[in-house]
Amino acid sequence: VKDLDFGMHEIIVRHGKGGKDRRTLLPASLVERLQIQIEKVVHLHGVDLAHGYGEVYLPPALERKFPSANKQTAWQFLFPSRNIAADPVTGVLRRHHLHASVFRKAIKKSLRNTGIHKYVTSHTFRHTFATHLL
Repeated sequence: VKDLDFGMHEIIVRHGKGGKDRRTLLPASLVERLQIQIEKVVHLHGVDLAHGYGEVYLPPALERKFPSANKQTAWQFLFPSRNIAADPVTGVLRRHHLHASVFRKAIKKSLRNTGIHKYVTSHTFRHTFATHLL
């Protein structure tokens, strides 16, 4: 959640190619829908906290530096999974982010619904956007 900067209209992409953080445009047309999504995340996070969950995995160095950050709303996933699952390393029950296959299936369904018969992936959108910026 914290990687959306509505004031600067930016999305911060963490640990991208080469392990670098990058900033990209946050289209004004998405602001309202993303704010609604954040409201849903805040509600779900509150429910999770009330049930003894509500923490996300943080790298060990960050967890040592900010021990309570893993339960703060700012660190929650913008698109959380529907289910609580045990962390495979620690066994801690937590809500992870949606799996990449959820997005792939949504793209495939959208292509089918619009009658587009080309091979398209989420990476296709990234390349199209980059070309558009040129």
